[in-house]
Amino acid sequence: MTTRSYDYLPKEASLLREDIFVKEQGFVDEFDDIDDISTHLVLFDGALPIATCRYYFDSGKSAYIMGRIAVAKAYRGKNIGAHILKEAEDQIRLSGGRKIYLSAQVQAAGFYEKQGYVTSGEPYYDEYCLHVLMYKQLEAGNE
Repeated sequence: MTTRSYDYLPKEASLLREDIFVKEQGFVDEFDDIDDISTHLVLFDGALPIATCRYYFDSGKSAYIMGRIAVAKAYRGKNIGAHILKEAEDQIRLSGGRKIYLSAQVQAAGFYEKQGYVTSGEPYYDEYCLHVLMYKQLEAGNE
């Protein structure tokens, strides 16, 4: 498997997000203004895009913001989400990032907790379902 990083929303990430968040989960629109300021990661199995996530630096919070992870249905349950999340965390760490925030769907909070994320505050309704704010403090790595 190979991960590619883009400073724009590539077609592969767009199609994965459309299939999962709009067609499968029923979100009205998965695309927004942070696509233009985000780094987009796409994990490929050969030439097939199988997962994607995005992140960007928020200067107001002095931290990175991570978007939802999208994993193709056939690849779920194979630790692919954890794999692409770790790749994003590694890139953020190498960029000097030390803290990541994300808004997780409540049903996905357990996944992020297993990856070292901590819940902050109470669940709230956003983007058509319940979410919870989570964060992770990154350790300094070998830069």
